[in-house]
Amino acid sequence: MQLMRFVLTLLAVCSLGALSHLHAAPPTPAQVPDTLEQRLLACAACHGKQGEGMRSEFYPRLAGKPAGYLYNQLLNFRERRRRFDVMNYMVSYLSDAYLHEIAEYYANLHPPYPPPVPAASAEALARGEMLVIKGDAGRNIPPCNACHGEALTGLAPAIPGLIGLSPGYVGKQMGAWRVRERKAEQPDCMAQIAALLDPGDISAIVAYLAAQRPPAGAPPTLNPSTKLPLECGSVTQK
Repeated sequence: MQLMRFVLTLLAVCSLGALSHLHAAPPTPAQVPDTLEQRLLACAACHGKQGEGMRSEFYPRLAGKPAGYLYNQLLNFRERRRRFDVMNYMVSYLSDAYLHEIAEYYANLHPPYPPPVPAASAEALARGEMLVIKGDAGRNIPPCNACHGEALTGLAPAIPGLIGLSPGYVGKQMGAWRVRERKAEQPDCMAQIAALLDPGDISAIVAYLAAQRPPAGAPPTLNPSTKLPLECGSVTQK
């Protein structure tokens, strides 16, 4: 009898608890700050929280690249000149002003660079160094540093750095330009240069760039009076 009373009492208490829970006020939802950093967590899943990249041929470093270059790439994805389904979808309906805001955010981040990847033969590195530093005048190939800066970290406002990126990413992008899968504003100077490179040239350039240690700090600014080897629609020259 005592056991039966205990069970009935326990059931009554549980029932009252359940009823009180049903009538309780719903929990207050967590307050998420409406900041650009919070909104860009969607980008962090692939590009890292600080825009440091994922050492992948698909997810490059964004941090510290010139804001004009980042804006141009976001615009290229939005206008489908550059194709990668995830990026095309994510920026499809974003305004020019918002793309500028995103570009400025990442341009002002400066997390450490990953260590170099010196995993190529001496012959490949020498060939890559020649093309990057001197070019090949006989084939009308300008040196990479003529546009991307002596330190190869790019030139503000619109020329990107080439080092601190994964070899797979650099190779994939150069190959995409070579076969016209990647496009930029006309005249598309990178498409013109990549068309002059053979696969061995691209592999050598990628190997040399991967072996370089990026210097600290933001990229310098392109001198308005500097004459680049080719006219580039993505770069404003006065």
